[in-house]
Amino acid sequence: MLREVDDLDQPAAPEEASRQGRPARVFERVLDRLARSPYPRAILLYLVIRTASVQLLDLLAARRGATLTDRLTAWDGQWYLRLAVHGYADLPGTLDAARQPYPDAPMAFFPLYPKLVGAVMWLGPDVVTAALTVSVLAGLVLACGLIRIGRAVSPDRRDRTGLLLVALWAGAPMAIVFSMAYTEAVFCALAVWALVGVLERRWLLAGLCAFGAGLSRSTAVVLVAVVVVAALIEVFRRGEKRWWALAGAVIAPLGVAGYLGFVAYRTGSWTGWQDIELRGWNTEFDFGAETADSVLARLTGDESVFSTLTVLLLLGAVALVLVAAFIRVPWPLTLYGAGVLLLAIGTRGLPDAKIRFILPAFPVLVPIAIGLSKRRTVTAVSAAVAWVVLGAWFSAHALTAWRYAI
Repeated sequence: MLREVDDLDQPAAPEEASRQGRPARVFERVLDRLARSPYPRAILLYLVIRTASVQLLDLLAARRGATLTDRLTAWDGQWYLRLAVHGYADLPGTLDAARQPYPDAPMAFFPLYPKLVGAVMWLGPDVVTAALTVSVLAGLVLACGLIRIGRAVSPDRRDRTGLLLVALWAGAPMAIVFSMAYTEAVFCALAVWALVGVLERRWLLAGLCAFGAGLSRSTAVVLVAVVVVAALIEVFRRGEKRWWALAGAVIAPLGVAGYLGFVAYRTGSWTGWQDIELRGWNTEFDFGAETADSVLARLTGDESVFSTLTVLLLLGAVALVLVAAFIRVPWPLTLYGAGVLLLAIGTRGLPDAKIRFILPAFPVLVPIAIGLSKRRTVTAVSAAVAWVVLGAWFSAHALTAWRYAI
């Protein structure tokens, strides 16, 4: 018995002690890596900014007798909620812009977001909770992707630039849609990571993300074009990863082409999706004629501050694309940003919603992020905070006081 007690008092053998301490060391390494990683900081920054914006919206909505949930699921959000519950075939009460029955109207909305909402609903939440959860989670993925973009455009100040880019985009005017039952958060997350794939020559990542983006929004045609062009350039250069680049170029267009083809088959017209947009929402590409008329009218007429600011933000975005080209931001980013702007400006319908339509053109903010990263911390933080305050007010005002601004 004494011998057994003595054995218990003996120190563990070195090998056994090493095995016992291994989990603790692994845990310490994980904590250390998280402490040094910019991704948790990006996620926290994104959540703080988005939460503050939603709180301001709640305050303004309450003053006008509306609820926060009503505002976060307004307009197209109701379409996505109904699609998540009923699907395309069984969606009741579909009308066109003239308020006439139009069974094909639901096909104007791309399927990925409502499918994701439906998948989350399968876990138990109601449709509204599921929709907002998908948007929030997509926003976190988006924020992490912006860190990688920051590293690509400013290697010497990579985390600083990336975090500024997160703040600028999370707090941009109309960034409230990242917290709504809308597709922007999902699409932008996929677009950012597709461009990360291009910049880092991870062609399968680029192709798959472009494929997913193509199932989210029609804006994906610009992203797909950039990914395909960049991948084909890689193929012709005969680099070591040319076969991966070729695979990315093949996969990228399948999402948007597949859905547009499906709509064409269902409607019996090669321009089926465009026809639905025109009949249902009076939206079509007019090479910027309506946008030009709207800009001229607002700059020369007696317009509200909100309306004038919309025009100034649009013109500012165009100027920033030119700056991006001048300071040689990587061409895939500049081309993507310019393409999204061209598509938004050249499309007729809802001129007040142009700021939401150009929101996916995040590369226009890259020159600002690079410039602020070279300034003192106080200057950079002050400028970012001012931008976030402006964006939060703009978003809240658009959802509570301005008709058709989203």
